[in-house]
Formats: sequence, C-alpha cells, structure tokens
Amino acid sequence: MQAATNTVDPAEVAKFEAMAAEWWNPQGKFRPLHMMNPVRLDYITRQIAAEFGRDLTAPRPFAGLRLLDIGCGGGLLSEPMARLGATVVGADAAERNIPVARLHAEEQGLKIDYRHTTAEALAVAGEAFDVVLAMEIVEHVADPQGFLTTCRELLKPGGLIVASTINRNARSFMAAIVGAEWVMRWLPKGTHDWAKFITPDELAALIAGAGLGALDRKGFVFNPVSWQWAISDRDLSVNYVMAATKGV
Repeated sequence: MQAATNTVDPAEVAKFEAMAAEWWNPQGKFRPLHMMNPVRLDYITRQIAAEFGRDLTAPRPFAGLRLLDIGCGGGLLSEPMARLGATVVGADAAERNIPVARLHAEEQGLKIDYRHTTAEALAVAGEAFDVVLAMEIVEHVADPQGFLTTCRELLKPGGLIVASTINRNARSFMAAIVGAEWVMRWLPKGTHDWAKFITPDELAALIAGAGLGALDRKGFVFNPVSWQWAISDRDLSVNYVMAATKGV
C-alpha cells in the first residue's frame, strides 16, 4: 500500500521528547490532558460503542476490536482502551515516549503494543484497525491532510476515527497559549503554535478530503469555576473533537 508523504514535524516531536518523563504525573506538564481525559474517554467510548454495537456495561465491551492510538504519548488513552478489551497499538514518533508508556503499562498489568513509528510506516506495512484515535495530534503534524488520508488507509472498511484538536481564534489563543502556557504554566512556552490550530470547518474539510464520512462533532469545554471539563454540543470555540467513518 502506498502511504502519503511523511507528515511528522521534527520540531514538534522534539517538544514532546523533552517532556516524556512527565506523562504520568497528574500535576506535571501534561496536567491539562489528565484533567481532560475523563471527557475524552466518555466521548471516545460512546462513539465506539454506537458504531460497533457494544454494551459499555459489559466487562470488556471492546473485545475483538483492534485500535490504534496514534501519537499515544505515555498511554493516557491506550491504557483505558486496553482495559475495555481492545487490542491496542500505541504509536508515537517521539522515541522517548515509548519506554515510558511500556513501563507504565507493565506496572498496570496491561498488554499494549507500543511502537516508535509513524502513521505512514504503519500504512506501508499494511496494518489495519477498526478504530484510530488521533487525539491532540492534528495540530502538531506537518501535513494535516496527508496525515488524515493516511489514517483512512489504516482503517478497515467501516472503521471509525476519532480526532480532536484546537480551534484557531482569539479565544483559543487566550486559553491554550496565554492561559495554559504563560499564566498557569501547565505547559512549556511554545508547546502550541496558534497558527497551526485548525477550525472545525477546516477539520471537516480535511476529513472529507481524506475520503472519510463525518459522523459527529462536539466541544470540550473547561469550566474555571468547577475546575472541570464537560462535553458541549455547541461550544467548539477552543478544544473540540470529531468522529468519522470509512465507507464499507
């Protein structure tokens, strides 16, 4: 299978390599992701269950499904997917993330196939998945259209992709850069490049351009009063997520 041109951005990879040891520290540099993880998991699990007719109250509802967590980092999503029964491949272009993820999974008694590789390499190898998670990665690749096209190649017919990213507007600049990086100092300055943020309409166009059929879009909204994240049907002004499928 012919994959798209390599979409990895070395400068973006270097940013996350420098923070690899922090992945499982809920008060560390990845605190925003730890805080957001419950709503990300709620959305992902509901989408998978709806698409594949799974009962989330069952002990291992995703048994029999092969899932790719591309840009897996330390495994914040890979681990709960494995606990739900999925056969998980966690892939990341940042080499230092992989031993961190492997060690933590071993400590938890989880079997997860973590690999230092790229979406393109997986596609060339003929890998195929029922589900691809591309969470908080589209804004960090060199070629978003090429990346999503490769994700489509990685999906089995009828497969599901869930992709989240950050909107590009004044509010997202204030929240994701000024707030998270400059004021709260949750992330090192320069972690995000506002110019690489993607609006919902742009992501929808990229998904369509990749030959995927859009299913749903939602916002992830942070409440500074309750200090919690929630899923919103309407507010996609900063963080948001979309689900799409590959035709049978």
